[in-house]
Amino acid sequence: MFHQNLFQIRHFNFNANIIKIFLMTLIKSISGIRGTIGGQSGESLTPVDIVKFASGFGEWIKRQSKKDNYKVVIGRDGRISGNMVKNLIIETLVGLGINIIDIDYATTPTVELQVTQHKADGGVIITASHNPKQWNALKLLNNKGEFLNDQQGKLVLQLAETGEINYADVDNLGKISSYKNSVDDHVDAVLKLALVDKHAIEEANFTVVVDCINSVGAIALPKLLTALGVQNVHFLNETVDGHFAHNPEPLPENVVGISNFIKELNNPKTVGFVVDPDVDRLAMLCEDGSMFGEEYTLVAVADYVLSHTPGCTVSNLSSSRALRDIAAKHLQKYFAAAVGEVNVVDVMKKNNAIIGGEGNGGVIYPEIHYGRDALVGIALFLTHLAKSNLTCSQLHATYPNYFISKNKIELTKGIDVDSILEKMKTKYKDYEINDSDGVRIDFKNQWVHLRKSNTEPIIRIYAESANKTSADKLANDIIADIKKFI
Repeated sequence: MFHQNLFQIRHFNFNANIIKIFLMTLIKSISGIRGTIGGQSGESLTPVDIVKFASGFGEWIKRQSKKDNYKVVIGRDGRISGNMVKNLIIETLVGLGINIIDIDYATTPTVELQVTQHKADGGVIITASHNPKQWNALKLLNNKGEFLNDQQGKLVLQLAETGEINYADVDNLGKISSYKNSVDDHVDAVLKLALVDKHAIEEANFTVVVDCINSVGAIALPKLLTALGVQNVHFLNETVDGHFAHNPEPLPENVVGISNFIKELNNPKTVGFVVDPDVDRLAMLCEDGSMFGEEYTLVAVADYVLSHTPGCTVSNLSSSRALRDIAAKHLQKYFAAAVGEVNVVDVMKKNNAIIGGEGNGGVIYPEIHYGRDALVGIALFLTHLAKSNLTCSQLHATYPNYFISKNKIELTKGIDVDSILEKMKTKYKDYEINDSDGVRIDFKNQWVHLRKSNTEPIIRIYAESANKTSADKLANDIIADIKKFI
């Protein structure tokens, strides 16, 4: 998927479970086009590159169907570069004769819903998800408000690279309109879900603490929690300025601030929510400040959904075994997909799954739309927690006890990653191996998954076992293997 395919490791730092190296800054993959702002065109996400890829996407939109008018929805997260990137994309698409609905600040799932609401031909979400503030990206949607598949994405990249673009003449330029109610529409859609029980949430009298990471969560989540009837809410990092208060990936080491805040409240009715900058990932904290675990976001929500509606579940190969166990508890099937939202959605559709997602806190509930949605996750989880009559930590204790050690190797030019993965397959050939997406090796009571990321220049190494010690040991053993092969 990467536009470069050779990398080189330059420095190892095993204490942090990260192998440090120089970063590539422009990545073209199934997850969109992302990179760091500034620098040289072709090597980072510069204005030239933004116009180039927006042109490729606009041309792809027009080739999907021949008609007189085309429409694309544009939204952005709170990043510093967001307005600049948005304006470049809008004017480029206008130059292609495409009409624009500019919803400005919006979560990723909000943009997805707006595409179908406005019967648009596609959408662009301007966000680099969990990447730091230097990054931005174009995440591309089709007319169903879903991410482009591999074939479609490759065609967009091909059109951008070849420059086979047919721009409009002066009498046929696109027009720009604004729409201000997109977040309200999203909240209304969540409240209409049959399994969201506003009365139960109100009666539970939760105290909710939210880390909005200084992005669009600070716009969407106050509206959602008010609509759900939550009276006691504390918002942290609620200024939408793109200056992220900490590393924006909602991992335990990055959420110390909200954890300490919850501990000081010392209230058993407290639950904490942490979202990433575009609010499609959801991590939760318990009343004692401990992590519920983003791997268990989908597990808990699926448990609630399956208790009311039968159907199979889907998650990716890097997600916890706990979802499989929950599906079995409800006498339902579980299916695994390659990493990436579009891959999970594809397997969900093929198997008519009732719920699915990814272990990074992504909940996909087809009852509302086929996209990861933290607003949906919050509403369903609060309903589940309210009806359980348990504290957050007590609810977590009812689920299978697994621990995933998440590690990464950061990459630059020089090393053949595919060759390394082949060597890993050979070394562990006596165990169950799935190579549909990188290499996953299943041992008797634990597993490890190695794959090239679609969103960052890294190899991800996820290892799951019964506890942190054994999971970390498995991950470090695999990292040692990789070091030897290099």
